[in-house]
Amino acid sequence: MKRYLHLYLYFLQFSFSKAMEFRIDFTFRILMDIIYYAVNILLFKTLFLHTSMIAGWTGEQMMVFVGCYLLVDAINMTVFSTNMWWLPAYINKGELDYYLIRPVNPLFFLSLREFSANSFVNLITAVAFFIYSLSNYTGAYDWMQLLGLLVLLVNGALVYYTLHMMMIIPVFWTHSSRGFIDLFYSLGLAMERPDKIFKGWLRVVFTMIVPLTVLASFPARAFLEGFTFDVLLHITLVTVGAWSLMLFLWKQGLKNYSSASS
Repeated sequence: MKRYLHLYLYFLQFSFSKAMEFRIDFTFRILMDIIYYAVNILLFKTLFLHTSMIAGWTGEQMMVFVGCYLLVDAINMTVFSTNMWWLPAYINKGELDYYLIRPVNPLFFLSLREFSANSFVNLITAVAFFIYSLSNYTGAYDWMQLLGLLVLLVNGALVYYTLHMMMIIPVFWTHSSRGFIDLFYSLGLAMERPDKIFKGWLRVVFTMIVPLTVLASFPARAFLEGFTFDVLLHITLVTVGAWSLMLFLWKQGLKNYSSASS
């Protein structure tokens, strides 16, 4: 574990040094993310000019939810996103060998090597808005509830990573340039909506099959409405299932991988 920590600290140092070499790109990406945050916040602010409740939540409750999914998104953009972008190219060009022969877990190396320094600035912004949304929430909560929410959001970010990976792993067989990433980004909009707006088969899809509502909406609902056994059990089962399926598909994909030297 200590070796992996030292390795990750090296990843951080390298990523920040690299980001400073391309300052225009660094600044541009920060501005893009800030615009994304502003659009999402203003969307719900505008909706609440015309209604007092959406999916059973008031305006201040919805802002807590918005803070939750912006935080989950920021964690993924900062920690995993750049690595996910390059993975299909490594697979198609047979360049995974460099990572597979390393004396560390290749999934760790491939998933965490590139830390997005520009997104880290926006992660700070997301944290600030999350704190702001909680400070404006008039409902009662204690530190244990807040800790529970933070744990569920970190878990949500990790589940997001597994879903993202499962949309890339098919590249081992299809040899496409992006796998099913475009489909994933389209479905990813479901993370930005309260789970209670989905009914029927859509609810089954977004809570169980592609469980994007589990990432932020379920944690927010647990915090706002109470940590019930049913919600926590659902999150636990989805988490275990997502990780198990992703690791299984990753191992199967490696069996089908053709290196540059083969």
